[in-house]
Amino acid sequence: MRVVCLGDLLLDVIVRLDEPLTSGADAVAVTHAGAGGQAANVAAWAAELGAEARFVCKRADDAAGRVVDEEIRAHGVEVVGPVVGGRNGVVVSVVGPDGDRTMASDRGVAPDLAPEELDPDWFTDANVLHLSGYSLMRTPIDAAAVRAGELARAAGARISLDLSAWTRIREFGPAAFRERVEALAPDVVFANEPEWEIVGGAYALARTAVVKRGARGIAVFGEEEVELPPVPAEALDATGAGDALAAGFLVGGPELALEAAARCVSKLGTMP
Repeated sequence: MRVVCLGDLLLDVIVRLDEPLTSGADAVAVTHAGAGGQAANVAAWAAELGAEARFVCKRADDAAGRVVDEEIRAHGVEVVGPVVGGRNGVVVSVVGPDGDRTMASDRGVAPDLAPEELDPDWFTDANVLHLSGYSLMRTPIDAAAVRAGELARAAGARISLDLSAWTRIREFGPAAFRERVEALAPDVVFANEPEWEIVGGAYALARTAVVKRGARGIAVFGEEEVELPPVPAEALDATGAGDALAAGFLVGGPELALEAAARCVSKLGTMP
């Protein structure tokens, strides 16, 4: 099975607090820096779970870009797409003592990926094309995502989409975002509950929908409708758990999805 993902390859800086932040004071924390980005995480977890994985992105030739390129390749992911001058994206995730996280994102050059920079050969052997919803809300990467969908669909691949942050959807416009999702016509949609609600996901966004419900597990809607509890795990860091879950679902279904998510939350960092 080959999973092809398109999106941002970012430097993730994770700060896990041992105590709450207080304005003007220091807080004890553990930090981790490494490759990340929603679709990039899916690619890395797909490779970890036994699939062949390819990641399509635009990244910078600066120090951050070189570090994340080397790291995602070390996870067994083939990386393709233009390398350009400029600033690679960085995401800072602040994880509270309870495992919940808040993110500050700078996408750098990643959203500048243009459709004419895609090689059709990157998609002709795909079984699944996975896209990040972030890729539908900036130009020109939105056109690149649509073009990738056309190429993958022509090759017989399924298309999967993670709706991404509800705050970005609200800013973009829920109705406009839903129109883009419907035009893409994904076979599988992943969303947490706020994302699902803001786009009216209950009204048939895709043939299969996976709603991530945190400590209550997942609900799968479609030809088979199931609710499954999470796999027990000590939650150190929830960052990237939804991406691990998406990879597991695409590679092996709901049970593998929950196992992968449990593995992800049990450690710092978004990749395996």
